[in-house]
Amino acid sequence: MKNSKYVIGCIGLCVMLYLILARLPVAYALSQYGSRGEEVKQIQSKLKAWGYYSGNVDGIYGSQTYEAVKAFQRKNGLSADGIAGSQTLGALGIQSNNSSSGGSSSNNGDLNLLSHLVYGEARGEPYNGMVAVAATVMNRVSDSRFPNSISGVIYQSGAYTCVADGQINLGYDDNAKKAAQDAINGWDPTSRVYLLF
Repeated sequence: MKNSKYVIGCIGLCVMLYLILARLPVAYALSQYGSRGEEVKQIQSKLKAWGYYSGNVDGIYGSQTYEAVKAFQRKNGLSADGIAGSQTLGALGIQSNNSSSGGSSSNNGDLNLLSHLVYGEARGEPYNGMVAVAATVMNRVSDSRFPNSISGVIYQSGAYTCVADGQINLGYDDNAKKAAQDAINGWDPTSRVYLLF
């Protein structure tokens, strides 16, 4: 009797796990060695601009592109597999053509990444300082001298200490997320001028 209840419980658990896992999104390898196309050109262009890639921007994912992607992944705390999947594309500031997600998930990804940066770079600082860190990212996104995406600015080589030392991967708290959202919404403590008399 106990054995049959145990077996039925195990079967029920397996069925529940299967149903849960079947609903999870599948991670696709979007661009990898041998791929060709516009997405590969975007990858090559970004990596070339940031000094990871020195080959031609030809849209062919060959050995130079593969090694450049691996170097970028290593430098930015990603799994260095040479495959430009969704995390790597996000870090490069490239929205995949193969992605079925809409703008809201992209915005959530930007908010989460910016929250990670704020926490890694400015935790322990006053709230205005946390917002100011996020505001520097937003200012750079709108400046033509910098990458035109939040992830592109954050992962630009040498831009932020917490990216270089891996503290960006620590997570974030509610204050960091609120500060990131305030900066996305336009609050910029860095633009205020205080005059001393």
